[in-house]
Amino acid sequence: MTIEIKVPDIGDFSEVEVIEVLVKEGDTVSAEQSIITVESDKASMEIPCPTAGVVKELKVSLGQKVAEGTLMLVLEPASGAAPADKKPEAAAPAAAPVPVAEAPKAESAPVATPAPVDSPLPVAPGKTHPVPVEMHEPTAVNTALPHASPSVRRFARELGVDLGNVGGSGPKGRITPDDVRNYVKQAVAGALSAPVGKPASGGGAGLDLLPWPKVDFSKFGETEELELSRIKKLSGPNLHRNWVMIPHVTQFDEADITDLEQFRKDTNAALAKQGVKLTMLAFVMKACVTVLKKYPAFNSSLSEGGDKLILKKFWNIGFAADTPNGLVVPVIKGVDQKGFAQIANELGELSAQARDGKLKGADMQGATFTISSLGGVGGTAFTPIINAPEVAILGLSKSQMKPVWNGSAFEPRLMLPLSLSYDHRVIDGAQAARFTTELAGVLADMRKALL
Repeated sequence: MTIEIKVPDIGDFSEVEVIEVLVKEGDTVSAEQSIITVESDKASMEIPCPTAGVVKELKVSLGQKVAEGTLMLVLEPASGAAPADKKPEAAAPAAAPVPVAEAPKAESAPVATPAPVDSPLPVAPGKTHPVPVEMHEPTAVNTALPHASPSVRRFARELGVDLGNVGGSGPKGRITPDDVRNYVKQAVAGALSAPVGKPASGGGAGLDLLPWPKVDFSKFGETEELELSRIKKLSGPNLHRNWVMIPHVTQFDEADITDLEQFRKDTNAALAKQGVKLTMLAFVMKACVTVLKKYPAFNSSLSEGGDKLILKKFWNIGFAADTPNGLVVPVIKGVDQKGFAQIANELGELSAQARDGKLKGADMQGATFTISSLGGVGGTAFTPIINAPEVAILGLSKSQMKPVWNGSAFEPRLMLPLSLSYDHRVIDGAQAARFTTELAGVLADMRKALL
């Protein structure tokens, strides 16, 4: 006797896509064991088998669209078992039962091989690196189904991760989203050591990086090859590491600097004969120190093991300086102990040294927080990359006059866009929003920096 198992009522969806086939022909399934996972534009769901038995024929495949009543598989029920809402149908006389032990083996089924000792890709205890199998092959199914929710399975698929290689930290070994993220971080971190154009060694663990595309651009037109500057060659790997290893989030805000800008202009006019020229960046640095003291997590670093937070009791602010050869980040030391004029002078001196390539190593060390200002160039917002081992960086874009409601009418105000990127392992969204709000308040009234 065999039973046809069909898609049950799946709600208000006419058709949904099969994104996982969790069994194969010859498998023994238990009642309520999930057999396929389907996905709509709103959610993923696993469809269980209503009764126990042996899968005789699989009628669905990956990517297929199914609806209520679509035949999923033909099941030979276990002895004494009967489906809850299906009537058994007699099998054709010629269709003799095929012993489970004689089920045909798929030629492309994964072959387990031990992971190389020097492989940079993480593998859960007891797991091995499977040989990659093409996604369209429905028989390449891991019979030891990882313990994870549909949302986690979908997340893993989007990142190209084989959950069979991910260790679960949740209850009863359940795989969580953080487990998948950590797996990806470790895998990509190992890939960073591979030269551009070559995949990382130890591939085949569910996250193989494709080779860098090779294109003969001369076929399409004239080309010219330029050597990257030394600064870009040095900073590129650091930026890559920081982007991959730090979970970046960026908080955007605006600060009303109308009064501050007027004060800056008036002060520069009064001190012109003394050669003092205050810049907006000097005011922003002082304002940042005020806010960093109130929110010390932004002036911290994670320990090497990632289990402790190192709070720094000094405030050294780095700033991104544009040079002909690329960006460098000089550092103003002890910003909390210096006045606006002294900070402005140091900014000018370090910027000039950066353009001339005369910065010393000590001039670019010891920063606790960094500011990247594009105000002199343009733009409305951007997502600056955190300068590890710091946990946050502030981006400044070009200020603009905007109509701002004052409670009774709109008035023109000079607004400075703020882009705060932060390490989500240390700082959450509420903290970041409080930080930018507080910073905007200090910039709107620098007297708050004296409190």
